[in-house]
Amino acid sequence: MLVMKQAVTAPLETITRAAKIIARCRELARITDEPGKTTRLFLSSATRDAHTLLTWWMRQAGLEARTDDIGNLRAVRRSAKADAPTLILFSHIDTVPNAGAFDGPLGVLIALAAIKELHGTALPFNIELIAFAEEEGVRFAFPFLSSLAVTGQLTDDLLAKTDSDSVSVADAIRNFGLDPARIPETCPLAPNSFAAIEVHIEQGPVLEADNASLAVVEAIVGQSRLKITFEGHANHAGTTPMPLRHDALTAAAQWIVEVERYAANYTQLVATVGRIEALPGAMNVVPGTVHVTLDVRHPKDESRHAAVAHLLTKAEAAGAVRGVKVQATVLSEQKAIPMSHDLTVKLHKAAERTGHDAKSMFSGAGHDAMILAPHMPTTMLFVRSPGGLSHHPDENVREEDVEAALATVLNLLLHLHPHK
Repeated sequence: MLVMKQAVTAPLETITRAAKIIARCRELARITDEPGKTTRLFLSSATRDAHTLLTWWMRQAGLEARTDDIGNLRAVRRSAKADAPTLILFSHIDTVPNAGAFDGPLGVLIALAAIKELHGTALPFNIELIAFAEEEGVRFAFPFLSSLAVTGQLTDDLLAKTDSDSVSVADAIRNFGLDPARIPETCPLAPNSFAAIEVHIEQGPVLEADNASLAVVEAIVGQSRLKITFEGHANHAGTTPMPLRHDALTAAAQWIVEVERYAANYTQLVATVGRIEALPGAMNVVPGTVHVTLDVRHPKDESRHAAVAHLLTKAEAAGAVRGVKVQATVLSEQKAIPMSHDLTVKLHKAAERTGHDAKSMFSGAGHDAMILAPHMPTTMLFVRSPGGLSHHPDENVREEDVEAALATVLNLLLHLHPHK
């Protein structure tokens, strides 16, 4: 059942343009599938009502919205030039369970505000605003379905994926009143699209630590995910002497500390052991088998691969001391995705022209920008996340940071030339 959370806000006409964007993000956050929380899943009833509200705001900005057949809400600001190329402004409107108001919607609503500010201003390109319907991967345990559709990468296997109620992606599309067979017709980006820009909260503490409002993203880091199994020998905790044990958990524990120590020595490397399962899991039994996960991320693929190789060697060494075997299984590999150098430079200059020093950063999280980047010049602008908080109901933004982001986007659009 759709639930609208209650809130009191000031009349939008009396507040600044940044405060208006923030108020709209909070209004959108009240459209939820889960009472008392902000949870908006792909092609849910909340998605439909979010589309209704966004469509109204788009009309106020002089745009006519349409929904493509993967569920993206899209609108185009037309240039006076008949053969004008197209710039894409985008982010997403789905959420994780019990989310905040700004992860995704902030980028959509800053883009919409920029388009409205440009009313009456001639530009040599069209602007298409895309509110992607699925980025988080919550409902079908697979992310980026919407951006994969617009780049022609949505396969039949992905359409066959099912949610917890055994509803397939294709059936969810049909239930929403759309047609999966029309995805190749209604979803692709305009063939003359020349650039794409995503504004997003940082989702981390770096800008906060530097007391900075903005950052320009140079690359989205590559990621390796592995499952590591330490195989020792389970035995009685009271009768097995310490020197005769083959304790899989102590081997894993030694290695986990090594993971932290190694990653801490490299500024752009992060490595995380996020899950541990010790078997048989009894208080009075020496653990015989331990399964752990390893997540390694770095903006350069060769450095990430070297880190994984080093950490696997350390795992084997920790096991060898105790007569514990180690086996590694790669669960997934994601290449690092560089952003367009030309666009990042232009975004830096736009920030400078508006009086803001936007630092360069790498994104440690995945974004729709990584799906679009191989197909066209793409970049991202990060906005500070106070407290580094994200994917949390207390997620927030500062008005001055939102104003800085809006001013930067507007300045970029006014100075951007498709063929320069």
